[in-house]
Amino acid sequence: MATTLGGCHFCFLMLSSYLLIQFINEARWRLFPRKVTPQEIRFLDAHFPYFSKLKPIHRKEFLEKLETILSTKKFVARGGLEEVTEEMEILIGATITMVIFGWKNLRLAHFHTVLVYPNTYFSTVNQVYHRGEVNPKHGLIVVSWKCFVEGLANPSDGLNVGIHEVAHALKLANWIHTDNEQEFSPQSWANYNQWVPNELEKIRSGSSSFFRESAGLNEHEFFAVAVESFFERSLEFKNYHPQLYTALVHLLRQDPLVLMN
Repeated sequence: MATTLGGCHFCFLMLSSYLLIQFINEARWRLFPRKVTPQEIRFLDAHFPYFSKLKPIHRKEFLEKLETILSTKKFVARGGLEEVTEEMEILIGATITMVIFGWKNLRLAHFHTVLVYPNTYFSTVNQVYHRGEVNPKHGLIVVSWKCFVEGLANPSDGLNVGIHEVAHALKLANWIHTDNEQEFSPQSWANYNQWVPNELEKIRSGSSSFFRESAGLNEHEFFAVAVESFFERSLEFKNYHPQLYTALVHLLRQDPLVLMN
């Protein structure tokens, strides 16, 4: 009985801490909204192809959503990085905005903080170096800035650590019910899932697959890798597996091939 009560008390404290953080973030967003400047818009046009190719009506929607993301996320420098610059915030925020652009109000509220390391960083938990990760317990998205920039350098290779980690956060958020947000519709999730086992089997057996080998590790990695290709290799993805591509269109509520000029 004591153990049960102790566990309930711990859960209550975790929920209370989460709700307090959410309240602070909400108040900060309402009182001090982050606005994207004309200079930052030009920066996005030069360095973020998804945005630069959007039709005018969608550019306006993108900027409004980006301002919400920047206003509700805390960006924190780690591992010797002196500061998270405004340019870093804009590019990381734009990546989050891109992945969840299909939802009108979704902002991945549970993941309130983005930690930015200058390079790959060593995890004392699993004793390996990381390029990025997601920590749902503490509401964190973590990226190596060097790896993040490398992912942006080639926007058509399907290798983008920013998209990868945001995809993990999105998938995890779908199972978190304390954020008052709804991510995937059950029907769209079921439709997507029906195509995954066969692709996982192809990768694991060494058969020819559109997706890289790491996607075969588990369904979580497959989803993150698939989302990378969805945004960076859209046409090739659609030609390779039109049913899976269409399933992701419905799941993510957007089609990059239609949205962009």
